[in-house]
Amino acid sequence: MPDITDARIGNLSIGELSRRTGVHIETIRYYEKVKMLPPPPRTQGGWRVYRSSQMRTLIFIRRARELGFSLDEIRNLLGLSEPGRASCAEVQILTAAHLGEVRAKIADLRKLEALLASALEQCLVETTAPACPVLDMLASPRMP
Repeated sequence: MPDITDARIGNLSIGELSRRTGVHIETIRYYEKVKMLPPPPRTQGGWRVYRSSQMRTLIFIRRARELGFSLDEIRNLLGLSEPGRASCAEVQILTAAHLGEVRAKIADLRKLEALLASALEQCLVETTAPACPVLDMLASPRMP
C-alpha cells in the first residue's frame, strides 16, 4: 500500500480506493450515505473522484472498526480528530468506555467457554447416556 501522505495520491476511483484501503465498494458508499465519509467530487460523467484526505478518513474508519468501535463512536472520534478539535481527554473517555465493553464481552465469552467445555466433557464421559448433555443444555429454557 502506498504512503497515504504521498502528494501524488489523488483522483482515485472508488475501485482504486477500495483496493488501497481494503474496504469494500458498497461499504464506502454506505459510509458516504451515513455521512461518515465526506462525499467526493464527481466527474462530468458522474464518477466519484476520491482525494488522499478521503482515503485517510476511510483508513481511520476501517482501523476503528477493527478495534470494535461502533459507527457512532467512530463518528465521535472523527469529530475529535478534526484540526483544532482534538481533545485527548475526550478520546480517553471514549476509549475507556469501549475498553470496558470489550472486557465485559471477554468475561461473557469466558463464561460461555466454561459452559461449553463442561457440556462437552460430560459428553465424553457419558458416551452411553441416553441424552446428550449438549443437546439438553441447548433445549433448556435457562442457561446453567
